[in-house]
Amino acid sequence: MNDSRAFEDPRSVEKQSGHIDYDDKADIEIGETCITDLTELDPATDKRLLRKIDLYICPVMMLVYAVQFMDKQTNSTASVMGLRQDLHMEGNDYSWSGTSFYLGYLAFEFPAVYLLQRLPLIRTLSSFIILWGIVLCLHATPNYPGFIALRTILGMLESAVTPAFVIITSQWYKREEQFLRTSFWLGANGLGLIIGCLTAYGLAINHNLPIHGWKLVFIITGVITIAVGILILFHFPDEPSKAWFLTEEERKLVVIRVRGNQGSFGNKKFKKQQFVEALRDPRTWIYFLYCISSNIPNGGITNFSTILFSETLGLGPIRGLLMQTPQGAVELGGCIIFGLLAQYTQWRLFWSIVAQLIAAVAMCLLAFLPGNQSAGLAGLYLLIIYPVGFICMLSSVASNTTGHTKKVTVNAIMLIGYCVGNIIGPQTFRADDAPQYVPAKVSMVVLFFIAVGLNTLLLFVNIVENRKRDKEGTMNPSPQELAEIQTSDMTDMENRYFRYAI
Repeated sequence: MNDSRAFEDPRSVEKQSGHIDYDDKADIEIGETCITDLTELDPATDKRLLRKIDLYICPVMMLVYAVQFMDKQTNSTASVMGLRQDLHMEGNDYSWSGTSFYLGYLAFEFPAVYLLQRLPLIRTLSSFIILWGIVLCLHATPNYPGFIALRTILGMLESAVTPAFVIITSQWYKREEQFLRTSFWLGANGLGLIIGCLTAYGLAINHNLPIHGWKLVFIITGVITIAVGILILFHFPDEPSKAWFLTEEERKLVVIRVRGNQGSFGNKKFKKQQFVEALRDPRTWIYFLYCISSNIPNGGITNFSTILFSETLGLGPIRGLLMQTPQGAVELGGCIIFGLLAQYTQWRLFWSIVAQLIAAVAMCLLAFLPGNQSAGLAGLYLLIIYPVGFICMLSSVASNTTGHTKKVTVNAIMLIGYCVGNIIGPQTFRADDAPQYVPAKVSMVVLFFIAVGLNTLLLFVNIVENRKRDKEGTMNPSPQELAEIQTSDMTDMENRYFRYAI
């Protein structure tokens, strides 16, 4: 597509020639931008746009997710820096500090998704981030009840970021690009873990602090979060057609390049039929059950990881913080490697299964060799590859669910499963089982294998449905049909041209 006239405003063509030589019905209005019925770009233009999107969108998404994980990880790092002693935690009190976060997350998940749907996306997301930064600073509290209340509020505020990022990813990237980009921003959890542990380590070895080191951990990460929230407000556009870093022509082209996703832009109206369809779609409940089974281990690991290094493996609080940092490198590198493999092969669900099996084997090292420090370290380092499965589910919702109401509903249900799993997870680590926590580890082995089974089931369901649609003969839509699909807010079940990414 080398003819530059293809990108001229059709209205200017009309003025010059006195007639219209394009199909009015094929035009799409996105904000104030009008694009023609082109369905794809030439490779050079496509690559140029992708590089520009990656440059301006991916790093900031990675930064936000790194900071979010730092915020979550503060509870774990602070636990070996005097938090439990200063707040007089006994028995399972610390487990409830992890559970309370996800109780708030669960309670506010649907309200957060509703606000993201009804209000400007980026301004709403930025407000949530700034508020949770303020709440995190307040965690330097002198008593346990106040700490639990703040953890609950923090969970409520953080409930907006993942569904918002799923929407942003589906707005900017082609379906075949979404797994890798989701791997980038969710894998940045590893970067957050590295920075968080090194920050805590630096505070832990400094004995001349004005206040207790664990309190400074919360204050420092809270201030960073507020700054990131302000950055998001001024950097991210609400949708591609309003991107400040794109030229007027590029704003048109970026919408054309994702037209093959067969999704729609900017439809904020709640549609009951799409909500019902989301509840009837078997994929919705596979996502839900998968998130429960994989996030019971996640809830335990996130809150007890530093304790596992420091106390279970006997490394001590200072060395335990330092030895935890390679986990972050494995998570960041592993997620990106699996993302590249999925991008190259276009078999995201297969690579997700492989990653889950690695995590299950790593968990076996922890569960069945409890007295072996070397096996424990290997297990904790390899285990952290398990988020690849969650990345797969998030990118599947972004790629395989169309219709705005259906997408946000499926996303919310999946994240409810995520919350339920993370609520249960810390409770599997009982004080009576310390320091080895063998029952919790064994339960994680079982749950990881259940997650592998659900992942395999999703792959089977998608393959069967794609073959069924192939037999129907509904293969490739025309440019006009693609334009209508992008403006009609059709769901993946209504649109028989749609094929599920596997």
